[in-house]
Amino acid sequence: MLSVLRRPAYRKLFTAQVVALLGTGLLTVALGLLAFDLAGGRAGAVLGTALTIKMVAYVFVAPVMAALVERLPRKGVLVGADLVRAAIALSLPFIDQVWQIYVLVFVLQSASATFTPAFQALIPVVLPGERDYTKALSLSRLAYDLESLVSPLLAAALLTVMSFHTLFVGTMLGFLVSAGMVLATRLSVIPPAEQEGSLLHRTTLGTRIFLREPTLRGLLALDLVVAAATALVLVNTVVYVRELFGGSNTDVAIALASYGAGSMLVAFIAPRALERTPDRTFMLIGAAVLTVGLPAAAFLALTQQGTVPLTGSPWAVMLGLWAALGIGTSMISTPSSRLLRRVATDSTRSSLFTAQFSLSHACFMLTYPVAGWVGAAAGQTAAALALAGLALAGTVVGVLVWPSAGAGDSNATTPGGSTSGPARGQRTVG
Repeated sequence: MLSVLRRPAYRKLFTAQVVALLGTGLLTVALGLLAFDLAGGRAGAVLGTALTIKMVAYVFVAPVMAALVERLPRKGVLVGADLVRAAIALSLPFIDQVWQIYVLVFVLQSASATFTPAFQALIPVVLPGERDYTKALSLSRLAYDLESLVSPLLAAALLTVMSFHTLFVGTMLGFLVSAGMVLATRLSVIPPAEQEGSLLHRTTLGTRIFLREPTLRGLLALDLVVAAATALVLVNTVVYVRELFGGSNTDVAIALASYGAGSMLVAFIAPRALERTPDRTFMLIGAAVLTVGLPAAAFLALTQQGTVPLTGSPWAVMLGLWAALGIGTSMISTPSSRLLRRVATDSTRSSLFTAQFSLSHACFMLTYPVAGWVGAAAGQTAAALALAGLALAGTVVGVLVWPSAGAGDSNATTPGGSTSGPARGQRTVG
């Protein structure tokens, strides 16, 4: 998996991704503390609104920005987005009103909604080989999982010697370093495609390709499965640990770490596994793990409420279950970009990656409220069962709309992709 880091262009881009992720992780911690500083007991409501604004930016802003910047230089788009994010991060410590948080979060996440799909669409150009690209996807998955573990620890260490406002400076530096690494990368340039149709036509191009291609319709269904499991973990882990198990904040971190460990395990084994296992099979196994794991989480909640007995250590069962949920989500998420790569052409690649970014986050707009509101109103058993129902529906639809003979069921590429050498018309520039 680490062999792709021998490629100078990818090594610099991966470094940019890791540094930006660390900055984003520090921002998450600092934003929560800032919300508490401004709103006190209403900090949860402030953060909930901020997360909703983040999803709105991801779902609705990403396709529009992709259409607007499609003819601009890749470096300019990525560096410009990083500079906007750095400026917003630096301005956050100086605000003194809650509404200002909302405005700045919207601008910040709009910049992220511009940067992330453009960055993801660039990797298959830098690594055109199928095997190298799969290793890069696993490495990226590993980076996200490590960030979720390292960033809170780094923030905790920094907070022992400085105020939380200084974390925003760390975030700014992360985005600036990311911009510098992108500038230092020699990128393969594809001549820009001619703009066809109106802005609305170009904005919806990726979504229309998703709805037309059976493989991508299956991916969209499995995105819902991932969103259901992730929502349970991100929204309700603290409730399971603190309320049902009577645990501590440290126990919450341990449970989340178990989920991350399961995901990282898949990141390590995916490159070899996908050489022998079709993507469709690999991803549907992950969906099956989640479809079973979510009802198991409902059962676990019942045992802690004293409704049904459980043999063995409930805490060990929860940690194992959370690790299984991490395995299932990563089995779907890690290979997903391979499907986009095979369907994409030079002119549609950016639109497809943007559509995946936008549509997958649209699923969270459904599952986050289910996890939070159903859990608060009817309990964790009901929330887990509701999410299990969504996961089951996504799995069934995925099986039905993604035929086993589809492009994603083979590890060979289709005419829309390329596995060796740069695409025709590309050249390397600084």
